Amino acid sequence: MTRSATPFLAAAALALAVPGAALAWSDQPVDPSAEHPQVPVDYEENGRYYTEEGIPTYEIDEDGTVDWLTFSGFRRYHAECHTCHGPDGEGSTYAPKIKNSAVNMDYYDFYATVVNGRHNGNSVMPSFGENPNVMCYLDDIYVYLKARGMDAVARGRPSKKDPKSDAISEMENACMG
Repeated sequence: MTRSATPFLAAAALALAVPGAALAWSDQPVDPSAEHPQVPVDYEENGRYYTEEGIPTYEIDEDGTVDWLTFSGFRRYHAECHTCHGPDGEGSTYAPKIKNSAVNMDYYDFYATVVNGRHNGNSVMPSFGENPNVMCYLDDIYVYLKARGMDAVARGRPSKKDPKSDAISEMENACMG
């Protein structure tokens, strides 16, 4: 009995015709020189930066000073996420890189994935919805990964940071209890 290769060729053609169709969010390349509407700062509120759509984003000064959330995100990512996803969001043999996910993926999808986890074949990301060390700092982690995905911050601990605002301290204390 012979099998037709047509279904396989059709799937391959579809994957090639739809950019990124066969790639996971984490594998989709990011061109930092391209326009990314979810990145530019539209406004600042109590030491937090947002896009026009109200999505958290990063702010990095010309001298390399990062906003507090980006710095905090570096710390929180490396406390909770790097064990699986590798240093600086670059991935590992255990889990994919996720620095590009924060740029390519919708903020709300990113948030839902962290809160609820995800199953993709044998790959399982656990739910972190009950973990205050992640949930109280999820915007920080997202902002840090977005900055890494855009190559706005280099690998490693940012050397200069803005101070933590009183409003951020109050939110952190209220969340952590």
